[in-house]
Amino acid sequence: MPDINEVTDNGRTVNGRTHNYNAHAEILSGKLKLPVEQHIVPQSHAQLPEEGGYFTQRAEKYRLESVISIHSSYTHVAGIPEPVDPRRKKEGGWITVSTTVIEGLNVLEIVTVDRLVGQIITHHPLRGYVPTVTFLGTRFENFRIGGYPVHIDLDINLLGPKPENDAAFTHDSGLIARAKSQVESVLQLGNLAADLRERYNRLSPRFGSPQEEVEFSLVKSITGTFPGTARGNVIHIPDFGSLALARVTVKHEDFKDKTPKKTTFGLTMIDFHFGCAIDGNTPIGSGGANGGSVP
Repeated sequence: MPDINEVTDNGRTVNGRTHNYNAHAEILSGKLKLPVEQHIVPQSHAQLPEEGGYFTQRAEKYRLESVISIHSSYTHVAGIPEPVDPRRKKEGGWITVSTTVIEGLNVLEIVTVDRLVGQIITHHPLRGYVPTVTFLGTRFENFRIGGYPVHIDLDINLLGPKPENDAAFTHDSGLIARAKSQVESVLQLGNLAADLRERYNRLSPRFGSPQEEVEFSLVKSITGTFPGTARGNVIHIPDFGSLALARVTVKHEDFKDKTPKKTTFGLTMIDFHFGCAIDGNTPIGSGGANGGSVP
């Protein structure tokens, strides 16, 4: 077990291993094509430096033309060491947090959400490279379409436990099967936005074998009598467009044998693909975390 006395650099270096933190979070970004072409500058963007720490950004009364309004929002990112605790059999390590919170979201007076939270928490171990991850705080509160409630059931444990022997998440047959099932379900949607259909068609052929990147969603089910059709994590609303909910990406890089030395998790709470008088793509509530330890 590592010796707590061999911790230096405010806990960033332990027994000769140094951890470089990496996390970001932002409220929204994207691009509108109609009624005017406009790049959306990332809002409330928080970026964690490699030495860690705690950083937050807040915004009040945001409005993008007559398309999107947000009553208030904030992001925060944090990177801290986890102390050694022999009593709880904890060897220590490094914890990274990325959180995005939006309150009072209103999109074209059609999609409204009282509050949404997107959260990624990773723990990098002192031994090995592959982190554990949880999406514990992630949720939607009072999501409505045209005033009708939409019930979104999330499975924050869909990724499953950390693979044994420091193996890649994306080589797990169970995760691949779950992701494949979600993609096949989405592709059954009629009138799916063209760019979304292209995205899911591109994902589909890659399933069936180990890979370095997987996309899936934390959405278990979407129910309600709202105007629109839901398949998987995607809702299509006539005369409005499509939106993908709680989209997660897992990417592995820099493999040593079968162990990836770098793992990146990404989460986007709502990915709007407009298809009406408004045209464009606007991800809302996005964050990511990776980081890595050397040697």
